[in-house]
Amino acid sequence: MILENISLLYFKNYEEANVPFSPHINCFIGDNGSGKTNLLDAIYYLSMTKSAFTSSDLQNVKQDEEYFMVRGKFNAITHQDVIQCTFRTGQKKIITHNKTPYEKISEHIGRYPVVLISPYDTDLIREGSEERRKYFDSLLSQLNQEYLNTLILYNYLLKQRNSLLKQFYDRKYFDPDYLQILDEQLVPAGENVSRVRQEFLKQFVPIFQKHYQHLTDSSEEASLEFKSNLPQNNFALLLAEAQRKDLVLQRTTVGPHKEDFTFLMNGMPIKNYGSQGQQKSYVIALKLAHFEIVAQHNGQKPLLLLDDIFDRLDEKRIAKLMQLVANQTFGQLFITDSQWERTNNIVAGLSENIARFRVANGTVKQV
Repeated sequence: MILENISLLYFKNYEEANVPFSPHINCFIGDNGSGKTNLLDAIYYLSMTKSAFTSSDLQNVKQDEEYFMVRGKFNAITHQDVIQCTFRTGQKKIITHNKTPYEKISEHIGRYPVVLISPYDTDLIREGSEERRKYFDSLLSQLNQEYLNTLILYNYLLKQRNSLLKQFYDRKYFDPDYLQILDEQLVPAGENVSRVRQEFLKQFVPIFQKHYQHLTDSSEEASLEFKSNLPQNNFALLLAEAQRKDLVLQRTTVGPHKEDFTFLMNGMPIKNYGSQGQQKSYVIALKLAHFEIVAQHNGQKPLLLLDDIFDRLDEKRIAKLMQLVANQTFGQLFITDSQWERTNNIVAGLSENIARFRVANGTVKQV
């Protein structure tokens, strides 16, 4: 699968852009704030129907404008697909596949897989459990449409339950039958979400460990554990036991939305005991395992987006990463950097199909 080109209107700092891509390596060079990352985010949006960096579509609209549009042409061996994402202020966003809107946007997820490696990835280590759940849920959603649908259902029911708990508190009444009806729907959805997460890690962890060892050539033992009280317990019973607490706090205090993925180095939390270099290697290994699993599952290599990572990595780690590029591990690659000479030195000899672009003030020009 190749992204042949992309067109933007009023997306972030771009007024208009039309960019053709190389089928292998694409390098975008420019100063900080010029729009390099925004261009990668537009590619990510085409695949995931959302930004990798902002939670609100409104934040993706160029200042003083009312809408944005991102359109791209994907080229597979047997067919071409044109995907268009449009958002207008005050309206729902629309995603079309060859000009036909999806009935459910979730139907698009996983069709055109993408993996992004960025300087912000270490937030997965430093931030709270929500960031890690969101990451693994996004990964699983590209692999398993049923999981995505179940997760959407679980989150909807959870929102309904929390709203009901707040009503009980505000109005000083309690309807156990109504709460029971919601719980009977929440339980199977929650148990499925937790089970899939747990089963997935059995496949993911060995691949992740392989990539960490390749990046570091070290004897450190990097590992990953799933923290949940569901697999060992009945979810319905947990909800019943927490009911009194939930009513007081006006929110659901047990369930998959409280699960966590613990990142470990030699059995200790890497957040507290890992060096900056170890943390960087850890998250890159996560993303490389992400890439490998999606490629195996889909039978096609995801788009790989490398956002300003050369500033953050030492020469050894860059060389290890580029070795994978040279070995044709990856398919189409998109790289941003601030230095022409450094980028040219890094990609030299890796491919006959390298496109270079200068990015400045929301404009892109091939050079």
